[in-house]
Amino acid sequence: MSLFLETLIGGLLAGTMYSLVAIGFVLIYKASGVFNYAQGSILLFAALTFVALTDNGVPVVAALAITIAILIITAIAIERLLLRPLTNRSPMTLFMATLGLAYIIEGAAQGIMGSQVRALDLGVEDLPIFLGDILISQFDLMAAGVAIVLVLVLSLLFNRTRIGIALRAVADDTRAALSIGIDINRIWQIVWAVAGLVGLVAGLLWGARQGVQFSLSLVVLKALPVLIIGGFTSIAGAIVGGLIVGASESLAETYIGPFIGGGITPWFAYVLALAFLFIRPAGLFGERQIERV
Repeated sequence: MSLFLETLIGGLLAGTMYSLVAIGFVLIYKASGVFNYAQGSILLFAALTFVALTDNGVPVVAALAITIAILIITAIAIERLLLRPLTNRSPMTLFMATLGLAYIIEGAAQGIMGSQVRALDLGVEDLPIFLGDILISQFDLMAAGVAIVLVLVLSLLFNRTRIGIALRAVADDTRAALSIGIDINRIWQIVWAVAGLVGLVAGLLWGARQGVQFSLSLVVLKALPVLIIGGFTSIAGAIVGGLIVGASESLAETYIGPFIGGGITPWFAYVLALAFLFIRPAGLFGERQIERV
C-alpha cells in the first residue's frame, strides 16, 4: 500500500509541473483561439534570459524584474507585428505563424545567449522527505506549492479584476466585446504577457530540474495530452489534466512497466489522450462547440 501511495503522490506532484506548461496554452487559446506552438520557446527564452543575467553577476531580484520586463515587451511586439496583421485569418494560418515564431525566438536566444547547457539553482535541493513510510521529493513539493500559488493569483486576476472580466468577455464573444468598447489588441498583449510570466515560472522549475538547455522547449509536448484530457479552454482543466497525466504515468511505469520491459513514461500519456479523444473529444472541462446548419 505504501508503494502505491508513494507512486501516486510522486506522480501527482510531477503532474503539477505539466499543468504549469499547459496553463500558458490555455490562456492564449481561450482569449484568441490561437494554439500557440511558440509557448515552449517562450518558456525556454524566459529561463535562458534569467540564467544569462544571473551568470553575468546581476542579482536574482533584478534579473527576475528585467526578465519580466523583456517578456512584457516581447508580448507587445508579438501582438503588434504578428497577431494584428493576421486578424481574421484562419486558425491554421495563426498556428503556422506561431510555429514560425517558435523558431525565430529559439534562433534569437541561441544567437544572443549561446547554446550551452546552463545550471539553474533555485536554492531547493531534490532531497527526499519521509512522511511515515512514504518518500516524497522536496523539490516536487516546492514546485507543487508554486503551482498552487500561481493558480490562485490567476484566479484572482481573471475573476476579481476588470482585466479578467474583459478577458472573459473577449473569450465568450469577440464581436460583443468589441461592441461595448473593449480593446481586444490590449487584451491580447496582456494575455501574451501573462502567458510569458507563466512560462517563466515553468521554465525556472523545469530548468532547475534538468538544466536550461534548448531541449527545454520540447516540454510543450508534455502539455498536449494534458490539454486534450483537461480541455483547451479551462485553467482548472489544465490542473486536473496535469494531475491525471502525472499520476497515470507514474502508476503505469511502476505496475505495468515491469511486464513489458519498462519505458512507459514517454508515451503512456498519449495513449490516455487518444482514449479521451474517443470518449470525450472536448476534454473534461472543455467547451463543446455547437454548429447550427
